Amino acid sequence: MQLPITYLFVPGNRPERFDKAFAAGAGAIVLDLEDAVVPADKARARDAIADWFPARAEYAERVVVRTNDTQSAWFGDDLALLKEVGVTQVMLPKTEWPAQIARVIGAMASPPRVLPLIETARGVRNVDEIAAAEGVQRLVFGTLDYAVDLDLSGDETGLIYPSGRIAIASRCAELAAPVAGVTPGIDDEARIAADFAFARAFGFGAKLCIHPRQVAVIHAACRPSAAEKDWAERVLAAAAASDGAVQLDGKMIDRPVVLKAQAILARCTDSA
Repeated sequence: MQLPITYLFVPGNRPERFDKAFAAGAGAIVLDLEDAVVPADKARARDAIADWFPARAEYAERVVVRTNDTQSAWFGDDLALLKEVGVTQVMLPKTEWPAQIARVIGAMASPPRVLPLIETARGVRNVDEIAAAEGVQRLVFGTLDYAVDLDLSGDETGLIYPSGRIAIASRCAELAAPVAGVTPGIDDEARIAADFAFARAFGFGAKLCIHPRQVAVIHAACRPSAAEKDWAERVLAAAAASDGAVQLDGKMIDRPVVLKAQAILARCTDSA
């Protein structure tokens, strides 16, 4: 199954936006019960999802629900909602231990696919175990909460270590490429693209979005340029025409180069 490139958050207490969110073209929408919903509205948000989700079977594979964290007063009711409506994908905030994931899996009649949010120092320290836990689909980096947890200065170099750890843990656990955190500036397309380029440098393959306008920016950033596509096609053509070592543009074409060319052309299809 091809996983999303974009995950668009929608507040769980704004059901009038649920259907509209799909028109933005995001790979998945994340119905949020956590940060986007004030405590007084938590129950109303759960009710809204309970009313909407069962009637949208055609959307089921594109819907993720972000619960409140496992230590919160609302988590038990969130689990009851997930079981009641049969949600298939769950984003779990403040994931620090595999046991938190096991709690979600154990509460459901049909085990969901879990997207653990790594957004604390403990989460990064334990990321290898989290990535290897049963039921995990892919990891998500909660950059804003991580910055708060460690009191980072705001310089993106503070995200280098956790980004590398999350990407390597994902690869070692044979998960899909992890999901990069949000960019707060809704209209700053250059910043959105730059943030995603920074995450891509570590091997991230998707991004959280907080506004529909951000979705198209990320999809465009994922599409290889015409020059990249041309290079990849020429590499594969040259490799196919030879049984041994071959050169292109004065450079040797070996297996890693062929694999890179294949990955570029795959991205042309994935981001179309």
